[in-house]
Amino acid sequence: MPAPKKTGRRSLLITSATLLSLSATAPAALAAPTPTSTATPPAHMSTVGGARLGQPGTQVDLAPGVPVLPKDITARSWIVTDAESGQVLAAHNAHWQLPPASTLKMLFADTLLPRFPKNETHKVTPSDLAGMGAGSSVVGIKEGHTYTVHDLWLGVFLRSGNDAVHVLSAMNGNVRQTVEDMQAHAEELQAEDTHVVSPDGYDEPRQVSSAYDLTLFARSGLQKKDFREYCSTVRATFGGREIRNTNRLLSGDTDVPVYQGIAGVKNGNTTNAGATFTGVAERGGKVLLVTVMHPDKPEHNEVYKEAAKLLDWGFKADGKVDPVGELVPPKSALPSPDPSASGGKSQGGDGSGARPVASAGAQPGSRGVGTAAAVAGGALVLLAGAVFLINRRWPLPDLMRRRPRP
Repeated sequence: MPAPKKTGRRSLLITSATLLSLSATAPAALAAPTPTSTATPPAHMSTVGGARLGQPGTQVDLAPGVPVLPKDITARSWIVTDAESGQVLAAHNAHWQLPPASTLKMLFADTLLPRFPKNETHKVTPSDLAGMGAGSSVVGIKEGHTYTVHDLWLGVFLRSGNDAVHVLSAMNGNVRQTVEDMQAHAEELQAEDTHVVSPDGYDEPRQVSSAYDLTLFARSGLQKKDFREYCSTVRATFGGREIRNTNRLLSGDTDVPVYQGIAGVKNGNTTNAGATFTGVAERGGKVLLVTVMHPDKPEHNEVYKEAAKLLDWGFKADGKVDPVGELVPPKSALPSPDPSASGGKSQGGDGSGARPVASAGAQPGSRGVGTAAAVAGGALVLLAGAVFLINRRWPLPDLMRRRPRP
């Protein structure tokens, strides 16, 4: 039987913005060639979020009234999810560990955004930019110049600037410390497919993530108001010049129109990763997340075209299709185990595919959720130290929506 339609969605604040066409983009990072991943997914993958997500190939439960998936999707891995409930509507090799390119910057931002006030300033030294990979995409940061944290984040999100990432990493201590912090945060989010080597997503040996994990990063980041602001910004001024977002579904291009309801999140492109993209969009009260990794079709802007097709399908299927898995909550949102009932093992947090309990709130340190999220999503209620009543919804408060072109 098809899943019943969800009701009672929280209203989201609408903001309008000027949407601009963009005919040129900067690459997320151009790395020195290294051996590329095989085009064949492993036979066994992680089962975090559900056993079916660990199976190779396409996972979807079609039924009468459920639209068929688009037939011309060539991505090696993709996933379509309901961003609020966390239900996985359909997936293809969701846990395949692949190079992430600059979509890894979502984890970087989710980890570091709460640490620096937007108006804090930093004067760039030569050591701040040391160690950047050859051919990295940059926003144009100059040694000896002073930048606000706000401007640095604009450089990260709009131009995928590895130079901005390295400056923020220096402010956080150094690149090594930032990598450790990102890895720890990935583990907190139960993103077990992710191994961080470089904070900017530059091609490095053993640096991998998955469509599932990238979606976790986006969903966590979108709980933060600043994250939503930066990832939905189409254009801004940086260093006295205009910069525009290289996310084609947000800014548009000659062969890709602005996607109705798009609100971010992040794109990437490297030698090993190919094109990668995670996007969030809203229509009719539904909020969907899609991640697409490495389309094999060599068309211009193919990753955005395939993401748009999957989003179109998701908006038609959401509420009709039975989910094939779910986005798990952060470890800190899981209820404490009852040793007498479970033998001391936490339920659902071991990656076994059991359905863990989702949280209404974000992980500690996130911004822009507060009381509204607890009220809209359903608060955690503790009765007599043992009974947990948790609503599975994880709302995205005041998500910045994009209107279609006039």
